[in-house]
Amino acid sequence: MADLTDAPALAPLLARGALLSPFKRPRPDADFPRTRLVLPGVRIDLARLAAYERVCGFATGDDALPVTYPHVLGFPLAMRLMSGRGFPLPLLGLVHTSIEITQRRALAATGEYEVTVHVEGLAPHRRGTEAAVVTEVRAAGDVVWESRSTYLARHRTDGRTPQAPKEETGPLPVVAEWRLAGDIGRRYATASGDRNPIHLYALTARLFGFRRAIAHGMWTVARCLAAHGVPERALVQAQFKTPVLLPGTVTYAADGERFELRGGDRTQVSGTVYPA
Repeated sequence: MADLTDAPALAPLLARGALLSPFKRPRPDADFPRTRLVLPGVRIDLARLAAYERVCGFATGDDALPVTYPHVLGFPLAMRLMSGRGFPLPLLGLVHTSIEITQRRALAATGEYEVTVHVEGLAPHRRGTEAAVVTEVRAAGDVVWESRSTYLARHRTDGRTPQAPKEETGPLPVVAEWRLAGDIGRRYATASGDRNPIHLYALTARLFGFRRAIAHGMWTVARCLAAHGVPERALVQAQFKTPVLLPGTVTYAADGERFELRGGDRTQVSGTVYPA
């Protein structure tokens, strides 16, 4: 366990990760860092929070944090782990594939928190290797929010990893159609600190095999949850299935606890919200 005195600066971490990326050789049986990074005394930058709320579609000025915002608090710690020499996956081109969030109570925007992040492990994926990263947020010693994210490094595989079975469910009822501006990735990057080049410009995204810039997975799920609504105690699960290209038009659909984002006839994001 390593205690930090301040949140790591993201720009140097991204630079370090970029420089080390060409030397990484991802594979599911690689070693990975076991360190747990701990950052105590975290307080919310209210101006940055307001920018996040605006770009994601949440109401501004509420005392309770959006359910996805603690991910932003833990992101610098995750970046420190994933940009280091000991992390076997290249940071550049790493794609967020899923997240599961458990919120045990509403988190006040004026509260003080301790944030802990660690790498849980690696696993084979049909398109490469996935890493699981766990974030925990504590208030007065109690875990009040936690998440488990998976990140995919794409590379050649032997093709033996089975694909997850597809759910035999039809499309959800359409609620709204959203036109996404080309600068969504840059606006979300400013609010969240996640400046992965696949999200910023078409040119930088093409370097990693994407036709255009793609929306952050955490922006897509936050935008859906802002429309769907989330109880104070909640379990949120989301899978990022296909990239959301920017600019573009998507369809938001929902029914009961389920929601999804679609581009044409392709489901791009699917998820559920349950009371916890």
